[in-house]
Amino acid sequence: MFIFRLIANGLAPLTLIGAIAAYLLPELFLPFKHVFKWLFAITMFALGVVLDAEELKDTLRHPLRIALGVLTQYVVMPTLAFLVASLAGLPPAVALGFIIVGSAPGAMASNVIVYLAGGAMAFSIAMTTVATFLSPLVTPTLVEVLGGRLLPIPFWNMMQTILLVVVVPLGLGMFLHRYLGKHMTLAREVAPALAALAIIIICSYAVAANQSRIAGVGLDIFLLVVLLNALGYSAGWLLARLYRFDHRHQLALAIEIGMQNAGLGVVLALEHFKDTPETALPGALFAVWCILTAAGATSWLRHKRRSANST
Repeated sequence: MFIFRLIANGLAPLTLIGAIAAYLLPELFLPFKHVFKWLFAITMFALGVVLDAEELKDTLRHPLRIALGVLTQYVVMPTLAFLVASLAGLPPAVALGFIIVGSAPGAMASNVIVYLAGGAMAFSIAMTTVATFLSPLVTPTLVEVLGGRLLPIPFWNMMQTILLVVVVPLGLGMFLHRYLGKHMTLAREVAPALAALAIIIICSYAVAANQSRIAGVGLDIFLLVVLLNALGYSAGWLLARLYRFDHRHQLALAIEIGMQNAGLGVVLALEHFKDTPETALPGALFAVWCILTAAGATSWLRHKRRSANST
């Protein structure tokens, strides 16, 4: 149906419109706080509905590829964040904010972006899940080593979130997939639109919830966030080529490396560094910027595929 294709194909402009509206009128989007994590659950359910069982089996048959992807993420982004913060001569609190962003696991939103962009979705989901399971151990270690500060992470709370927001809805979607039969064609139109709509709301809420912090971001910090995000995408793409990944896995790795769970970074910064709220600034801006850039790239890739198919 036209409306579903319009939402999925218009992810970039709709995300930008939502972000601007949320910045100007944050009170309209703040009520989504109560359902925020369930929006992620909706995206994972939608992805489960369209996830091909053979693709998932093939992904699980290559655990070393998943491990290589996760290792790359936990080496590349923390290193890039540390270099960007150090070379720019940022104040210690803001530099620590960049390191927290770089040390966070991959964002769940990246799974939707990978699917819409035509990347290896099962690989993306596997990477996000493994990286998040490891994050209560790896993230604090990286922040302490690179930033010199101890950052405790609530292990069981994160595990509960992963189960309720990723594993269960993904499994339910895959279960439903088996019984859709002739309705699968409709599901393949509805699922991307549903996932895209959830991403638009997630981004808008992220802007609304961090409006005051984003308003206080200087141009230098904004440009460094843009640089870190671009370096992440580029490093992921180049390393995937070095690993001899096929195009779909190259795309997935680039998106996974470039997009971080910066929202988690904001929560951790505000919780554990209350005396220096500026530590949350890089994460607040990165949480929005990475979705905007990924949505824009996705729209371009979808347009490119449609043009190629029509010729």
